[in-house]
Amino acid sequence: MTKQPAANQNPQFNNKQRSLRLGAFSVAAAMSALGLSQVACADPYGSYSQNSYAPDTGASSFNAAAQAASRGDINALYNYEQIMSGGLFAMYPTYWRMNLDLNTQSSVAVAQFARQYPKTVMAEKLVADFAETKAASGDYASVRQVANLVTNPDRSESCAIALGFNHGGDTMRALAEKPFVWLNTTKQPALCDQLAAEMNNNPLISNKDRTARLKRMLRKGSTGDIMALSSRLGLSIPYSALSEIQLNPNAFLTRFASQPASQVNQYLYLYAIGRIADKSYREAAQQVEFDISRDNQRAQKLLNEETRRYAYRTVAVKRMGFNTDDGFDIEAVNWFRNSLDNDFNQEEAEEYAKAAIRFSRWDDVVEAISRMDAETQKSNQWQYWLARAYEQSNDNNKRNIAKKMYQHLAKSNEYYGLMAKDKVGQRLDANRLGNSLPNISGSDRTRVMQNPHFARAFALYNADANRNDANREWNWAVKQARDNRDDNLIIAAARQAHDMGWLDRAVYAADNTNTATNLALSHPMPHQSSVVRYSQSVGIDPAWAYGIMRQESRFVSSARSNVGASGLMQIMPDTAKYIARNLGESYSASRANSGDTNIRYGTWYMSDILAKLNYQPVLATAGYNAGPNKAKRWQPNYGALAADQYVESIAYPETRNYVKHVMENATIYSSLLGRPQGISQRMGTIPAGF
Repeated sequence: MTKQPAANQNPQFNNKQRSLRLGAFSVAAAMSALGLSQVACADPYGSYSQNSYAPDTGASSFNAAAQAASRGDINALYNYEQIMSGGLFAMYPTYWRMNLDLNTQSSVAVAQFARQYPKTVMAEKLVADFAETKAASGDYASVRQVANLVTNPDRSESCAIALGFNHGGDTMRALAEKPFVWLNTTKQPALCDQLAAEMNNNPLISNKDRTARLKRMLRKGSTGDIMALSSRLGLSIPYSALSEIQLNPNAFLTRFASQPASQVNQYLYLYAIGRIADKSYREAAQQVEFDISRDNQRAQKLLNEETRRYAYRTVAVKRMGFNTDDGFDIEAVNWFRNSLDNDFNQEEAEEYAKAAIRFSRWDDVVEAISRMDAETQKSNQWQYWLARAYEQSNDNNKRNIAKKMYQHLAKSNEYYGLMAKDKVGQRLDANRLGNSLPNISGSDRTRVMQNPHFARAFALYNADANRNDANREWNWAVKQARDNRDDNLIIAAARQAHDMGWLDRAVYAADNTNTATNLALSHPMPHQSSVVRYSQSVGIDPAWAYGIMRQESRFVSSARSNVGASGLMQIMPDTAKYIARNLGESYSASRANSGDTNIRYGTWYMSDILAKLNYQPVLATAGYNAGPNKAKRWQPNYGALAADQYVESIAYPETRNYVKHVMENATIYSSLLGRPQGISQRMGTIPAGF
């Protein structure tokens, strides 16, 4: 129903002996809030103390410093640096002060901050943001001076660091980002676009690499990249030719038959096809097929084989972008098949696979997966679809391989693992996987609060500080524990968060263990009486309602999306008005967002969509996220379609992933609620749309 905000980035920390006095909220206070006694406990930095914490000053220092930061009050932040010095939150006022004008900070000051608070989330954030800011302003020397202090960069920050190395002559380290940026034609951070453009001059980039990128830029219509790449290839495509084609690609194609059969003209042909495809993939495809037909009637070919293949690739990729508007068509599979070579980027290979999956072209599914990089092929997603393809083969050996692949995938309890379980006759066993909350030892509970990252997170939560700060500290704490393979610590922290009602972080922690599984933690059931009662009253499965709720809000009743949806079920205001009207109630925003009413409204709306979409839960789930009309448009025109094929070919990535997660959630909740149902049975088949 909404676009969910991305999870906060994850962080780390190392041990260093210093006081545990908190400034804003003491460890003792955090422990007290959790029902833990203040006894002698191990200092996480190596020393031991007993009742040695400074008097708790409540939330006043942290929250007041945060308010000073929001006002841009540097003098006040300097004061809070003194007040909070030595405590768990000592880094915050310094971070806020430096971050007010990050571009004016020196790399020395930033590095000093990182070393003073080594491997804390705020040190990581400051250094990474600094590197990104300096790269954007062209100060690459400053980027290099802090690059080795960044341990958990996002994509933009990784590109910033690579740009720093590239401008420092370390082309090998700059090239580490090549798999992510070089052939990427989808939207990516500006620094990554810049890095890809600069890689053209990297001596480790081959002409084969340049040719591969040039073809993508011709499809994309990136004039600057086209000219730079062709120049390095010694071809020199003139800007005037590109500009003329941009204005009238058809005129160029009319003249093309009389042009010299040069490599430059082959590339200009691809550029012209790309510009026509921007307006109409259908017209572009007709032009390609006309030119190939004309070639077949001539002794001398107009198009070389590489141009033929990539022209088909261009229209195939463009066609996949119109599945919602124009409906799915097997022509996309055929166009990809006509473009087969060993030069597919990730986007092209995945679009080819999705088109082939949609139309049960299992040989093409195998072909498409074979053109993905090795790591991607190993993912559960593509291992599942490779097994599905092998399962359809007449070759007994391939069918046996499919069974073994399913058995391996069935060890997982995520979407593809649950699908594989059904294939091999297994069922999710909630009893074995923890259908009751885990018992936590006293030592592990104490360890949680001895851990400075979890201590900060709990303290911020109890202090009613900005939830983003608390979540960031929590995610960093989980990452640190996961990196240390300390599942017991993660589960102990998750149990404590669960008991406090901080369910979204309990879920996050339980989902991010290496090996531990506890379904009661990862799939809590708050408001159970309301969810079950309201679901049953409108004739829907409570497990499905919980599946939606977990995906929409992670049980945060105050959740509000960037498009205005709110509450546990993330209901848009206009949708809430529609629901209230149909229920004969006057609309009240505050009531619609409240826990009980939000559940009642959400379950009613689920039943309403379900009735409009053939009582098909996969369609209704897609409709809850993208709207019922979109879900209808993705239905097959004729005949039924297996639900997993429908889901994999959903045109919107957000909705595609949303449906997978909700179906996974609902399958797990059905087991927890004592009415287990396999995911394949739950998903059923998708009827024709007419």
